[in-house]
Amino acid sequence: MPGPLSGIRIFDLSRILAGPSATQLLGDLGAEVIKIERPGQGDDTRAWGPPYLKDEAGRDTGESAYYLSCNRSKRSVTLDIAKPEGQALARRLITTSDVVIENFKSGDLARYGLDYQSLRSDFPRLVYCSITGFGQTGPYAPHAGYDILIQAMGGIMSITGAADGPPMKVGVAIVDVMCGMYASVAILAALRHRDQTGVGQFIDLALLDTQVSWLVNQGANYLISGKAPGRLGNAHPNIVPYTVMPASDGWFVLGVGNDAQYAKFCDFAGRPELATDERFRTNADRVKNRAVLYPILEEITRARPQSAWVKSLSKLGVPAGPVNSIDRVFADPQVQARGMRIEMPREGVEGDSVPLIGNPIKFSETPVEYRDPPPRLGEHTEEVLRTFLGLSAEEIAGLRARAVI
Repeated sequence: MPGPLSGIRIFDLSRILAGPSATQLLGDLGAEVIKIERPGQGDDTRAWGPPYLKDEAGRDTGESAYYLSCNRSKRSVTLDIAKPEGQALARRLITTSDVVIENFKSGDLARYGLDYQSLRSDFPRLVYCSITGFGQTGPYAPHAGYDILIQAMGGIMSITGAADGPPMKVGVAIVDVMCGMYASVAILAALRHRDQTGVGQFIDLALLDTQVSWLVNQGANYLISGKAPGRLGNAHPNIVPYTVMPASDGWFVLGVGNDAQYAKFCDFAGRPELATDERFRTNADRVKNRAVLYPILEEITRARPQSAWVKSLSKLGVPAGPVNSIDRVFADPQVQARGMRIEMPREGVEGDSVPLIGNPIKFSETPVEYRDPPPRLGEHTEEVLRTFLGLSAEEIAGLRARAVI
């Protein structure tokens, strides 16, 4: 069955992570994504390794795991948009497209006539999504943005890490990933508007704006109190106990969400008096007295193994879980049952398939389809130019000889 975005074509000028993660998601949902890459080099992340995908002989192919993580469900076309012929081909491909997405620095694509202002009059139905570090306006608009820079400037590093340690970034490029999610939502909303009115529009997305937006409760804590929150390690600013706890053989997460769950935990721990103690009776009391309560609870939880806490508390309805390393994540029966590891067939690589992380969206009527593995550089150039633009073999050979493709 065709995906819900079947019939939508995306001209993808993005690279690295924010844009590619958005277009991979849209591709999984059925959109046709034409990934435009520089001849010879391609997306920067192709070389961001090791690790690299192995060929049948166990040798590195030069395709990094990073690139593979966010580029399935796309066709790769190599096109030099710095050349006038490349710009002309780009415009012809845009004629057949519904969406353009790019993450060049503000103003860069105007040099090639591929910015929104240059295209809007000829393509009034076009949805054009631009992802930059700081947006199209404001004093930082001309500056380049990188995930770690934005994590620092956007505040998340100031509240991540141990209370007595240095600021800490999140372990994945979370700003890029979240910006890709916002881009996907914005593109879908703009397509809905286009279908209703016949008018496309420009989407201005900034990494910094995205980071500020998902400060969520911590940002609101500051706006309401006037006090900037600091680092609490794994603890929660508004809920106690809600953190990583030591067991006799490792660590587990305890996520008590209300006073009833706290009472159940205390009963199971053999310390029911801690639920009626005036210092800890309500969540507000526990937040106020966290420095007293946590050492008491840590002494209690160290007395039993991780599995005893996790299994028993879960049965009681008290949120608890193991702190899994990533290998254990993919070995977890729930993760396996939900299809979060997939294998995409591809000839010429080790095992004739590429292992990837699955899409978390589960539709009842239009299930996600994994149609194409991440493409090799320029794998579909001739196919796309021949099929979409009707170019002959001679014309394509000429473009290749002139290094346009």
